[in-house]
Amino acid sequence: MYLRSVELLIEKNENLDQYPFNIPTINSLNKLEFRNNVTFFVGENGSGKSTILEGIAHQCGFNTAGGGRNNFYEINAAGSSLGEYLRLSWLPKISNGFFMRSESFYQFASHIDSIGAHEHYGGRSLHEQSHGESFLNLFVNRFNRKGLYLLDEPEAALSPARQLSLLRIIRDLADTSQFIIATHSPIILGYPGGQILSFDNGGIAEIAYEDTDHYQITKSFLENRNGMLKELFKD
Repeated sequence: MYLRSVELLIEKNENLDQYPFNIPTINSLNKLEFRNNVTFFVGENGSGKSTILEGIAHQCGFNTAGGGRNNFYEINAAGSSLGEYLRLSWLPKISNGFFMRSESFYQFASHIDSIGAHEHYGGRSLHEQSHGESFLNLFVNRFNRKGLYLLDEPEAALSPARQLSLLRIIRDLADTSQFIIATHSPIILGYPGGQILSFDNGGIAEIAYEDTDHYQITKSFLENRNGMLKELFKD
């Protein structure tokens, strides 16, 4: 494990009532500690998962639009509003890694086309592959040596079967690499032994897999689909 903790430098901030510091989980953040090579951020939309992940990417020198240290391109609204207020603690520090941002993956693929780096991503343009194929080719071909890998909703383009393939990739690298993953997928969250941090209820707290909303709602739906839909659709 390389990244040990993330600390919010509140003394540098003079705008606690403005974004992103008005997000309850960020406002209440003191120090976030990682105790595992694989950590998951879970919580409702807007709970601060992606904001903190982007802030970590910023401090690592990764492109916050998506990519590593050597991917230089820009898109509108990319960047970190939190990164300069974070302090990362390392043991040891590592520079290799990647920030995978699902919402701007199209622009990342265009960047790879523009620099002619297809050989590092499966040998052909990511735009010439299906969305799921391009995601998986990124994981297989770019995540191939020790590093810190930050993934923001990697399940966005992956079928359930390919989510399982991602779990295998993580397992194959977990002894030499560190993963921090923001996800809504109960499949990806099921990775054995992973640390799960919930961003709900105004703070960040470690939670068991079976206690996550993702697991409980999915389990209830699969076990009682008709009953849940009847309740949902009633007038």
